[in-house]
Amino acid sequence: MSTCPRYLAACGALVLAVAPVVAARDSWPDTPLARTQALAELQTLNAELLSHPSATLTLEHWCGEHHLAAQAKILAHRVQGEDKPLPPDGRALLGIAASEPVRYRRVQLACGDTVLSDADNWYVPSRLTAAMNRQLDTSDVPFGKVVQPLHFHRQTLSADLLWSPLPQGWDSGAALPPASGQPLAIPQHVLQHRALLYTQDNQPFSLVVESYTASVLARP
Repeated sequence: MSTCPRYLAACGALVLAVAPVVAARDSWPDTPLARTQALAELQTLNAELLSHPSATLTLEHWCGEHHLAAQAKILAHRVQGEDKPLPPDGRALLGIAASEPVRYRRVQLACGDTVLSDADNWYVPSRLTAAMNRQLDTSDVPFGKVVQPLHFHRQTLSADLLWSPLPQGWDSGAALPPASGQPLAIPQHVLQHRALLYTQDNQPFSLVVESYTASVLARP
């Protein structure tokens, strides 16, 4: 789909399985009301992610507010053996030469057993401390928590709704789908952000692509 719809307030190793298509729980029946509520939740999460520098801390708050796990704590489960090359514009965005080493880290951010985000992260190790690099290499601590001492800020490059429960033109009077009597079917990923992280000295050190799963809409 296109980037943030105009009605949004702001635009800007272990693997946990997520099914390609997720049947929503009973609290998300396929009705016009439930579709409207699901879109409202996506809008709210998108706005919160865009207004905070750390996606990890935002998801932790979201998990607690929506009671997605007994303890609202985000863990980063490393996904090994799936290295991806730096995107073509990555070195220009990070402001680094062709010879500058870049590391790749892929994680699933989970609250309890619920995977909320698949995150691809390319970062410049020379712009982090030795202790941070060691922790990133040897632990499952989320990237945002490891680099928190940098007092970083975030620049969102794109924020895309990958799925909308309502049809195009719904806000201009287009008819809503009728109730089907079935649970609302939601695709694996519903929202994707692409962003740069900067040190407090305004030096970019990380390019991230975060794909948020249907589980952000799950209710206990």
